[in-house]
Amino acid sequence: MEKLAAGSCELCESPGGTILWRSGLARVVSVDDPDYPGFCRVILNRHAAEMTDLPESEQHALMTVVLAVEAALRAVVRPDKINLASFGNVVPHVHWHVIPRFRDDRHFPAPVWAASARDSAPARRWDATAVAAALTARLGSSAPA
Repeated sequence: MEKLAAGSCELCESPGGTILWRSGLARVVSVDDPDYPGFCRVILNRHAAEMTDLPESEQHALMTVVLAVEAALRAVVRPDKINLASFGNVVPHVHWHVIPRFRDDRHFPAPVWAASARDSAPARRWDATAVAAALTARLGSSAPA
């Protein structure tokens, strides 16, 4: 496991977004991106740079959370597609992006990090409380922060 100096990893030092659900292993946060309502991250609560740095049991547990976020977003936000991504090139801390996509969003069908395909997209709202409730229904009660 990679060791970093205190303050050198933003996901170790901050929640990374508004916490929707949390366990001892990971947290699910909403990403404030008006172009991508419902965009969430699943963030490991301790520092590790790669999924293979985790014991197999934690790898499976983390993927269970990622898939629960996908299912909750599909049920609540009702996107045309969900994108899952784990990069860590800029922030080398295990985290997954779970991004609801719509055929008329700014980048579709390209990734959200590509050049935009259109200047704007229809405004969409999403209910973070409903997503948090769906996560609790799928994963159990959230642990105190």
